[in-house]
Amino acid sequence: MDYAELPLPPALDGLVASVWTLAASEPGWVEHEATPDGCIELIRRHAGRSTWRRDQPEYFATGLSPHPIRFGFSGDARFTAIKLWPWAWHALGGSPCPGFADDWIALAPGSALAALLEGDPAANLARALAGRTPPPLAQAILASHSVGEITARAGLPPRQLQRVFARELGMAPRTYLRLLRFREALRDVQQAGDNLADTAAARGYADQAHMARDFRELAGVPPSGARTRARGPFL
Repeated sequence: MDYAELPLPPALDGLVASVWTLAASEPGWVEHEATPDGCIELIRRHAGRSTWRRDQPEYFATGLSPHPIRFGFSGDARFTAIKLWPWAWHALGGSPCPGFADDWIALAPGSALAALLEGDPAANLARALAGRTPPPLAQAILASHSVGEITARAGLPPRQLQRVFARELGMAPRTYLRLLRFREALRDVQQAGDNLADTAAARGYADQAHMARDFRELAGVPPSGARTRARGPFL
């Protein structure tokens, strides 16, 4: 499987998590698990077939999920995808996140969202999001390691924060922060030469065993397994 992430302009920081491509190169049918990371994905399948719960169209968007997603695709499948932070998805006119949590929705070919996946997605995103910055609550979320830090930075009482998360994301603040912490830990495990105990400490886990439990629940493998097997978010 040939997976790659494309460079993004700094103006998209806090709005777009990544743009990636994937080309299968295996015979027959391929099954993988995608790890949860707190992002909405816009996906275009250029060739082949793909399925998660049901067959997917050429253009679709996957919702937020609190657990790994097992999906399949044909050995000739090719994809381009955009990982959007939820507030950027909403800014681009996407439907409410709770409406397709732990699922996917079709994108109409030729629609504004599907058009982002044509040609140069990074350039398309820069135009579509020109002049936008992450809203204050989004900045607080990305800069925080605990619910208490979010409330302090955003100036929202805990109950109001819970209501905002339920309405906008469909999950609790603590659950969402757990996904973000795991996302960063997975990238560290894949890319860095640090030992696992140092990675756990750097990402705010109580200890290495705590991080290992998260990896088993959110990736289905221990950190050492993710280090050797993972390609981006795929296992």
